[in-house]
Amino acid sequence: MSAKPEAAEAVKAPAKGKKMLIIILGVVLLLALIGGGAIVFISKQRSSSEDGGDGHAPAPAKAAAPPAVHAAVPKTPPVYMPMDNMVVNLADPGGERVAQVGITLEVQDAKAVDTVKAVLPAIRSSVLMLIARRTSEELLKQEGKEKLIKDILCEASIPFGGDSCDEEEEQASSTKKKKKPRSVILYPVVGVLFSSFIVQ
Repeated sequence: MSAKPEAAEAVKAPAKGKKMLIIILGVVLLLALIGGGAIVFISKQRSSSEDGGDGHAPAPAKAAAPPAVHAAVPKTPPVYMPMDNMVVNLADPGGERVAQVGITLEVQDAKAVDTVKAVLPAIRSSVLMLIARRTSEELLKQEGKEKLIKDILCEASIPFGGDSCDEEEEQASSTKKKKKPRSVILYPVVGVLFSSFIVQ
């Protein structure tokens, strides 16, 4: 008779172990489901905040606008026209001082090159005359070189309808008090650069 209670206890022990195992598995499964639900919820929250919260996919990102510095850069690359080097007698007393000057003209665009080439001999002659009126003292100073650039640019506009540099200086000195706004006219030659500058 005592064998039966021992067998009953042995049967109850594995049954309790199975119940405990089922409870542990249930808790682990419940925790896994809660963790998975939290991950799905968080990912939905992130995607809705990125697309504006309306559930639609975000619009493709537009390319960022270029910095403001690029607005000042011309749309087309500059076009340069080198002129032959010039050796000019200067206006110094005795006429022994000479200037050897290399000049490159900056033109509006590639189309303007042919236009400028058509009148290049006239521009070259005007530049030679401009330099010949200067003294070595004037050309050795920074201000003298800057004024020469301005005058060459002015002379390069004359074949295209620009005013003479001398006329502009007279008008500027006579109307210093009353400056009238002038319309800006863009001539084919827009800049002057020195490639070499030697005064001997």
